[in-house]
Amino acid sequence: MFPDGSPLTVAMEEEEYTAISMDVEESPPPPITPRDPPKIQRLEESVVNRIAAGEVIQRPVSAVKELVENSLDADSTSISVTVKDGGLKLIQVSDDGHGIRREDLPILCERHTTSKLSKYEDLFSLSSMGFRGEALASMTYVAHVTVTTITKGQIHGHRVSYRDGVMEHEPKACAAVKGTQIMVENLFYNMIARRKTLQNSADDYGKIVDLLSRMAIHHNNVSFSCRKHGAVKADVHSVVSSSRLDSIRSVYGVSVAKNLIKVEVSSGESSGCAFDMEGFVSNSNYVSKKTILVLFINDRLVECSALKRAIEIVYAATLPKASKPFVYMSINLPREHVDINIHPTKKEVSLLNQEIMIEIIQSEVEQKLRNTNDTRTFQEQKVEYIQSTLKSSRSDTPVSPLPSGQKTPKVPVHKMVRTDSSDPAGRLHAFLQPKPNNLPDEVSSLSAVRSSIRQRRNPKETADLSSVQQLLSGVDSCCHPGLLETVRNCTYVGMADDVFALVQYQTHLYLANVVNLSKELMYQQTLRRFAHFNAIQLSDPAPLSELILLALQEEDLDPENDEKDHLKERIAEMNTELLKEQVEMLEEYFSVFIDSDGNLSRLPVILDQYTPDMDRVPEFLLCLGNDVEWEDERACFQGVSAAIGNFYAMHPPLLPNPSGDGVRFYTKTSEKSPQENPALGGNVEMESVLDQDLLSDAENAWAQREWSIQHVLFPSMRLFLKPPASMASNGTFVKVASLEKLYKIFERC
Repeated sequence: MFPDGSPLTVAMEEEEYTAISMDVEESPPPPITPRDPPKIQRLEESVVNRIAAGEVIQRPVSAVKELVENSLDADSTSISVTVKDGGLKLIQVSDDGHGIRREDLPILCERHTTSKLSKYEDLFSLSSMGFRGEALASMTYVAHVTVTTITKGQIHGHRVSYRDGVMEHEPKACAAVKGTQIMVENLFYNMIARRKTLQNSADDYGKIVDLLSRMAIHHNNVSFSCRKHGAVKADVHSVVSSSRLDSIRSVYGVSVAKNLIKVEVSSGESSGCAFDMEGFVSNSNYVSKKTILVLFINDRLVECSALKRAIEIVYAATLPKASKPFVYMSINLPREHVDINIHPTKKEVSLLNQEIMIEIIQSEVEQKLRNTNDTRTFQEQKVEYIQSTLKSSRSDTPVSPLPSGQKTPKVPVHKMVRTDSSDPAGRLHAFLQPKPNNLPDEVSSLSAVRSSIRQRRNPKETADLSSVQQLLSGVDSCCHPGLLETVRNCTYVGMADDVFALVQYQTHLYLANVVNLSKELMYQQTLRRFAHFNAIQLSDPAPLSELILLALQEEDLDPENDEKDHLKERIAEMNTELLKEQVEMLEEYFSVFIDSDGNLSRLPVILDQYTPDMDRVPEFLLCLGNDVEWEDERACFQGVSAAIGNFYAMHPPLLPNPSGDGVRFYTKTSEKSPQENPALGGNVEMESVLDQDLLSDAENAWAQREWSIQHVLFPSMRLFLKPPASMASNGTFVKVASLEKLYKIFERC
């Protein structure tokens, strides 16, 4: 035998290898067929627009930012934002700006239509927020957009809906307040993947709140508010302020404002970068786990990661470990040194000599911190051992836990309540119209955000006049405890007629007089907000004398008697002069502004999201002139507050209720010409037709009132109203049914 590795063995291995190789070569791979190059085709315009919309409107906060910037460009002094389901269901932005002209509405939501510039060179001297004309157009491709607007001098506004950049119908005339309201509904309804992604995120509303908080501290000449749809209290509520520090205090809180240092830089051309900067930075006593950089460049809210890193480096050696600074900066530099057209959402800009500018700012911040870092403040916390006890909110008896294994006692049938204050299932609307299949709102943890941005102001501490305190004490002392419990925990069911609403409390059903309730609530809120009102700006100042004369004519039972006209004019003049003497007090304490010419131009905000019926302004002014005791301070404040409460109360609209038989009030007769009916010869036939415009106004007014009663009045009552004892006997609350008594009646049957 040959040993391994002999020529014979090698020869055998080579034969086997050759055989295997031959087998492989016998089955070659299939040839690759060359593929023709794909054909380039032009995309449809709708596809292009939808792709572009996805870049401009990335999240709900992107839409809010674009709409708020449009409101600022419209010279608005008040901007209100309402959000539902993080902005996916509803985004509503209302302002009091100059509005949109009727003839501009057809092209309002077309791409690249704008009033901000006309040629490319305008881009380098632009002072407005928007310039591309893409935002509204993009929203119409991914949502349903409705615009309501009115311009100065117009007697009515216009409302129009848009889809895919074009109007769905011609603009319709409607009642409107000064400015523009834009509603964006069902955002990303046609982008399923993005909508599902955003529905899984709970921070969209928090991003909107953060955006408006930043806007509010820079644009301190504009009042901002932001709330969830249906909420009574706003999560952002800023008022016009002359001080930037006051704006920061009202939005971010006292704990932030008291630990800020003012920083200013003015750099000329000699340094290589001309710019001015002013702002506030936190000192070493400020403690936070997240850097807050609020940066505005030429009044535009932007982000700059390089500047943020440079400031964090300065603070790294100053602040405690894991603590971050708060920084607000407003930088102004020549517009030709800024390129704002580098990002789809305009959140970033390109600056000329950016490195030099950041170095100068970094040096100034470092110098300020060194000069103010001599002392540090540490909070000392005292440990207290307090025995906590659980108390029942509705009973004085303690709630004892059930023994192990024992079931919860069954509630008797005659004590079962169909509805409670948190469940709308039993309201009348659930039986009158189909209930929308909405997903439940995700419970987002926003307590930290709300606590940091709510308004830091306690009216009880600031209303230090003894007369106001006495009136508030009187409200507290006259409160009826039983009615207070009913108001706090009742459920709104629906309107029974024009004045009474059905409400349910436990197993009882009541009729509640909404006029009396709203009048008392408005009176109490006027006292609580004393000297701290926001304002409603009238689009056109109204002359007092004419309004008071109008109220006198409406009260006159014999309007055809011309002899009384001179007396009415004299009364109107006297009341006008009386109110003009009290203008300083009315403006300072009640935000009722009357100018030197005797024109009413501003009214207070008593409840957010509620505007009173302006048809009752004449009656309100006449009441101020006739019913207020101006000489006595307490009586004066009480009389003015009562007049405001009566004015803001939710009275039935002056137009008759168009539902049911009320529609007959909107029927008018017109002549039918003989040509239309030759059989009548020369006779003229009268026919009855509905006044559609007047009927539409009435339906809107009554629907708005019912919405305000359900979504504004009753939620506010649960929070603020302290019903006086007189309401227990004056017919404000009338019990109409009790479940226990009904069961007894049915048992006898």
